[in-house]
Amino acid sequence: MIRDLILKNRSYRRFYEDSLVEKKTLKELVNLARLSASAANLQPLKYILSCEPRKNALVFPHLKWAGYLKDWPGPREGEKPSAYIIILGDTGISKSFGCDHGIAAQSILLAATEKGLGGSMIGSIDREGLRKTLQIPPSYEILLVLALGKPKEKVVIEASRDNSDIKYWRDKDQKHHVPKRKLDDIILDN
Repeated sequence: MIRDLILKNRSYRRFYEDSLVEKKTLKELVNLARLSASAANLQPLKYILSCEPRKNALVFPHLKWAGYLKDWPGPREGEKPSAYIIILGDTGISKSFGCDHGIAAQSILLAATEKGLGGSMIGSIDREGLRKTLQIPPSYEILLVLALGKPKEKVVIEASRDNSDIKYWRDKDQKHHVPKRKLDDIILDN
């Protein structure tokens, strides 16, 4: 079952924008992140939830989409995420967040997948612009933005042709291809 969720949990970048995600659903997802592992059990993460079109429109311009797709500016109208979860680190609790936000993001995305949603973990963010737009106090470090919604694209995993060929790409039908390194290439036996 977890294998199926992991295989289905891809980085989706196009969504059915009119398929709304309720705030209640976002809270359920964050609750699972809250229950996930945290270094020294400090639990320094905080979250901003967005599922209203007006607030989503404030978040969207501060995100950069799909760095390997140089000619693609990101989702167009009607394909933008219908929700976001912004993951923040509370510097009043800790100055370092280690991998807590990665663990939380993966928990959220796996749970979203189980609910029939898809998402993308975005680290390429205009942090100062987003901070100013949403009036995020300086005591919170912007770590990640999760874009969420009902996926509108097909993403397929394929074997990397060689160990260095890892750039994702889209074919003429807009199917998103994600090359993965072979298992034997990532396990080191000493």
